[in-house]
Parts: sequence; structure tokens; C-alpha cells
Amino acid sequence: MSVLAQIFTWWNGQTLATRFHTWRRGERVGEDMVGNVFYQSANGKRRWVIYNGEAEASRVSPEWHGWLHHTWQDPPTLTALPRKAWEKPHVANLTGSVGAYHPAGSLLAAAGKGQGPDYEAWTPE
Repeated sequence: MSVLAQIFTWWNGQTLATRFHTWRRGERVGEDMVGNVFYQSANGKRRWVIYNGEAEASRVSPEWHGWLHHTWQDPPTLTALPRKAWEKPHVANLTGSVGAYHPAGSLLAAAGKGQGPDYEAWTPE
């Protein structure tokens, strides 16, 4: 990332000030499967994430989200959360992307492409 992008943008990772603060005071705790890197202060009171790519909060998995918000003390790298058999893997919010959910009958639904809507539009007489 260019130096100008780091100075003026915050949505593409980290700014120059965040990079400096993380270098000075951050202790790396771990990294998730997406590539987001998690840090904490020396006393453990402040915790933050440096996103790999766009800064989108739904890209943080539930395990790391709980650690970031002090729900549990140990990070998932030290103590893994017990997983249930029915749990699905974490997926980021796909709204506005190609993988977004479209209900049956939606013009954007895969089954509805090429077909008309499943209703008759009202026209005034």
C-alpha cells in the first residue's frame, strides 16, 4: 500500500498512525484464517485488529470477536472454543456481493433469472 493511501485512508487496512501505535505498543496475539492480525496492549486492557484488506467487522470470526470484546480472557490461539457438531464455519456478511442471499421470487435469485416475476403486476384501468 502506498504511503499516501496509509495516511489518508482507514478502510484499506491500517493508517500510518495505527501502524506506528501498533509497532510501539502492540503485542501480536494471533492471526485468523482470513489473515486478520490481532494485537493487545502490554497490560491487556486494549485489544485491536488489523484487517487483511477491507475493514469490515463481519470478517472477524466469533472466537476472535469474543476475545476483542473481553468476553473471555484467553485468545483462541491459546484456548480453542468448543465447537458443536451443528455449527457452520464463519462467513463474512455477503450483502452487496455476488454471494448475497436472494429469496425465492426475487428478480436477482439464480432460479428466477430469465423468468418473469412470480406475481402479476397491478395496472390501473
